[in-house]
Amino acid sequence: MKRMLPLALLSTLLAVTSSTAQTSPTKPPLRVAIVGLVHGHVHGFLPQSLHSPEIEIVGIAEPDRQLLAQAATRYGFGPGRLFTDLEEMLQKAHPEAVLVYTNTYDHRRVVEICARHGVHVMMEKPLAVSLEDALAIEKAANAGKIQVLVNYETSWYRSNHAAYDLVHERALGEVRKVVIHDGHNGPKEIGVQPEFLDWLTDPKLNGGGALFDFGCYGADLMTWLMDGQRPQTVTAVTQQLKPEIYSRVDDEATIILTYPRAQAIVQASWNWPFGRKDMEVYGQTGYVITVQSNDIRVRRAGDNSHEEQSDAKPIPAPYDNELSYLRAVILDGAKPDALSSLETNVTVTEILDAARRSAAEGKTIRLPSSR
Repeated sequence: MKRMLPLALLSTLLAVTSSTAQTSPTKPPLRVAIVGLVHGHVHGFLPQSLHSPEIEIVGIAEPDRQLLAQAATRYGFGPGRLFTDLEEMLQKAHPEAVLVYTNTYDHRRVVEICARHGVHVMMEKPLAVSLEDALAIEKAANAGKIQVLVNYETSWYRSNHAAYDLVHERALGEVRKVVIHDGHNGPKEIGVQPEFLDWLTDPKLNGGGALFDFGCYGADLMTWLMDGQRPQTVTAVTQQLKPEIYSRVDDEATIILTYPRAQAIVQASWNWPFGRKDMEVYGQTGYVITVQSNDIRVRRAGDNSHEEQSDAKPIPAPYDNELSYLRAVILDGAKPDALSSLETNVTVTEILDAARRSAAEGKTIRLPSSR
């Protein structure tokens, strides 16, 4: 029987192939450094990016010497590219940007240090563990005149971009409700690395459990769909359905966001039998439902009430994968996409911060009219 590649790996391979085809050999690669090795996504990124023409990895900073040594052996990094101190790495390796794979709590410290050196930052989602940290990141980025971008897997989904286009073409009428699902069996259940599990289940380092780990996707997508509009209220319920595994953080979360003429329901879980990342967008005259990363289901008034499933069209370069995008923003002056922009993700953090308070206090949180 023919063995199929996992979807995530296939998507990464396609992205790298696409970026290779799009990059002119006359353009120099972007000099990047890796900061942190405790986020499991780094091991999805490194194997496919080591030989990418988009970037040159000039340094790795990780205070845990054992993790640093393991990465050196696994990926062939020489001692000249290995550092236990971020400041030293920035001074000696001279990266133009860093890719951050630390715990979420450390994002603020990394951005503040990089901003002093004028080095741009792309981090794994979410932006921060609190609104206070998000605003501090924004302040540092502005002072240092650096880009701070947040990488979400769902930013590169053709299906999400197709849904966005339908909304902004007014093909569905005005948006009334959005339901977003993001979750899987749980980090321990899917076998994440021990160093990854340690901080994912630490309320200080992660901000929460499933609420922050998966709730950020829905908050990001909804803020994008609403063109940056902040919700009026945030209401959240969290639970520990598996306290024997996740004793310090939630493993189940539901967030309700209200807007003047719309509502969103964000479902985040470490309890589902299968991983899923999809959303349903309901307008006045139709709906679109994303199906994994590349397909959509659409039903509209006047279509004889038939639902149609179709392939979503490709996303225009350089907004179709993280490396092409990062390089284009930093070296070519391309405009940051709203999904990954600092402005959007400060709002995302504001939503998550309010959701955490709502769940803890058992009440709806009304956001101020402005920050």
